[in-house]
Amino acid sequence: MAELSVSALRDGLASTGYLASDALVTALLLAVRMGQPILLEGEPGVGKTEAARALASTLDTVLIRLQCYEGLASAEALYEWNYPRQLLAIRLAEARGETLRDADLFSDDYLLPRPLLAAISHPGPRPAVLLIDEVDRADDEFEAFLLELLADAAVTIPELGTRRAVVPPVVVLTSNRTRDLHDALKRRCLYHWIAYPETERVAAIIRRRVPDAAGWLADRVAVAVHRLRDRPLTKPPGVAEAINWANALHVLGASTLDALAIESTLGAVLKYPEDIERAHAEGLAALTDA
Repeated sequence: MAELSVSALRDGLASTGYLASDALVTALLLAVRMGQPILLEGEPGVGKTEAARALASTLDTVLIRLQCYEGLASAEALYEWNYPRQLLAIRLAEARGETLRDADLFSDDYLLPRPLLAAISHPGPRPAVLLIDEVDRADDEFEAFLLELLADAAVTIPELGTRRAVVPPVVVLTSNRTRDLHDALKRRCLYHWIAYPETERVAAIIRRRVPDAAGWLADRVAVAVHRLRDRPLTKPPGVAEAINWANALHVLGASTLDALAIESTLGAVLKYPEDIERAHAEGLAALTDA
C-alpha cells in the first residue's frame, strides 16, 4: 500500500461510485499508509459505512463488518466455540472409551471466528478492511474491549492465548454520536467528521448511483434535500435518502419534481411522521423550483 497516493485513492473511490471530499480521501489514505484506525463521525446517512465499503473495493480486499448494538458482548464479536461439534466429539470419544482433554476440545478445529477474529486472522496479502459500524451503539465495556485490538492488532482468547495479526487490518470505526466515545478509544484513532456534502456533490453522487435517471432529476433532488435540511426536522435527510428519493422518482417515471411528485415519494426521504407533517405545513412547493 506504500505506493497509494491521494489522487489514486480518490479515483479508486470514485470508480466505485463514492465521491469523497479531498479531506476524507486524505484521512483514509493516512489510515491505510500509517496502519492506524480511523474514526468516522457524522450524521446518519452521510456515507460513513459506504466509505469503508468503497475503500475495501478500491484496495481490492475483503470487507469484514461488525454491526454494533446495545448489549453486544465481546464473545459475539470475537469468536464462539462450536458446541454441537464439541458435544459430538465427546460422545464419539466416550463410545471409543477415550478421554478428551480440554486442549482437545478448545482448539482451532472447534473455533468459529466472528468479525474481529476473522479480521485479525486474515492471511493477506492485502489487509482486510474491518468496519466496526456504529460503535457508539455498543456499551462502555465493549468499547474498552476494543482497545487491545486497536492498539496492538491483537485479541486474546483465554483458551488459546493472544492472536496477533500477520497482516493487520485497516480498521474503520463509525459513529453517529448518539453518545460520546471515551478518550482512550479516540486517542488510538485518526479522526474525520463527514459533514453533509454541498448540493453540487450530492447531485454528482446521485448521477453515479442512479445512472438511468433523467439528467434534471439529480439537480432537483439535491436542491430539495438541501432545503429540507434547513427545516427543523427530527432526522434531516442524508446522502442515502437523497439517492433513495431520486431512485423512487425515477421508478415512478416522474417528469418533474413538483408538489405532487414530492407528495407521492416523501416517504423515501423523510422517515418520521412529524417530519412529513412539518414538510407539508411549510409547503412542498417551496422545496423545488419546478
